[in-house]
Order: sequence, then C-alpha cells, then structure tokens
Amino acid sequence: MLISEKQALTERVGMLVQKYGNSRSALIPILQDIQYNFKYVSDFEQQEVARLLDIHPVEVYSVVSFYSFLSPNIRGKYIVRLCQTISCELSGKEKVAKAIERELGIKFGETTKDKKFTLEYTNCMGMCDQSPAMMINEKVYANLTPEKAVQILKEVK
Repeated sequence: MLISEKQALTERVGMLVQKYGNSRSALIPILQDIQYNFKYVSDFEQQEVARLLDIHPVEVYSVVSFYSFLSPNIRGKYIVRLCQTISCELSGKEKVAKAIERELGIKFGETTKDKKFTLEYTNCMGMCDQSPAMMINEKVYANLTPEKAVQILKEVK
C-alpha cells in the first residue's frame, strides 16, 4: 500500500471518528459505515479504528469477524445471504443453495472472479414463516424455490 493510500485511509477513518465519536460505543457504527461504502473493512482500517478509539486491534477484528454483515475480505457488489435456520432447512434451503451455486458457479463463502457476487450463509433473518429466505444486499426474498432463486439472480445480473 502506498503512503498516499494509507494517508487517505487514515483521514477517512478520522472523519468517521469525528462523525460517530471516539467512545467504544462508536465502534460498530464506524465499522458499518466503512463496510457499507467499501464492501469490507481492511486490516489497515481496523488498525486505524483501534488506534483512534484507543482499543486493542484484536477487539476490532473480533467484531469484524463475528458479525456476518461485516467482513475483513473484499466482497462482491451483490452479497447473497441465504438463511440457514432450522425452518429454512426444513423448507428446502439445501435445494435452493445448490441452485444458487450452479447459477453463479461458486460455492457459499466464495466471490465470483468478476467481484459481482458473494455467497454467504446467515443466521435468522426473521422470515421463518416465509422460509426459505435470502437477502441480496438489503433486499429480502422469501418463499424461495430453486427456480425462483435462479430467476431472482438472473434479474440482478
């Protein structure tokens, strides 16, 4: 990473600390802001957040790696999250998952080479009465069948 890139990242994190504050309670909003705008929270950004909030970098990483809506890795433009709760499992999640993987040519936990799609499992989305369910970025799709999931992906493509 070039010095000018590091400087720009430091300034960006500094502006977020000004926006959200420098207390421990600002950690998640700062990380969410970074994630929303850049699709991941880089190691350097994690270090800067830790430094500016005066907390240990391991604490920042533990938050980034714990929450499924944050990531230390570059993700695709479209993040496809499939619910993996028992109600989705009983409603055919596995068949939907296989259809999604076939359509995109990747497995869950992977990103397409063109960085367009990332597949992830997530825990309860609160759609148990309409399972199986998935999200593409912030939009929720429910009552999925393998065919319906593939059609949704084709529309997004």
